Amino acid sequence: MIKSVKFVSIPVRDQNQALDFYTKKLGFQIMTDQPFGDGQRWIELRIPGADTQVALFTPPGQEDRVGSFSGVSFLTDSVESTYDILRGRGVEFAQPPKKESWGTSAIFKDSDGNTFVLSSR
Repeated sequence: MIKSVKFVSIPVRDQNQALDFYTKKLGFQIMTDQPFGDGQRWIELRIPGADTQVALFTPPGQEDRVGSFSGVSFLTDSVESTYDILRGRGVEFAQPPKKESWGTSAIFKDSDGNTFVLSSR
């Protein structure tokens, strides 16, 4: 049966720019970076301390997905602390930390305008 999510694909326009954003600003680590198809690369990144990975890849015909709400939520121990660190690295936030009954969240954008939720339990 299904055991976990192996990776989540994040559609990007410029793989070099996205790789720079995810490694330098978010601190992800490169697992795979190799040619894949016509002019693209298969870039798979590891989130330090997590099993789930992300792939920076846009399948042909799916370019309209770039710059949209991803539906991906990244977990952190402290939304406020992570918000401060990422803002200091130049990450753009569409919503600052907001406390709710279920926890705290913030919404940030990557270099292509894809939006993600940053949340705590």
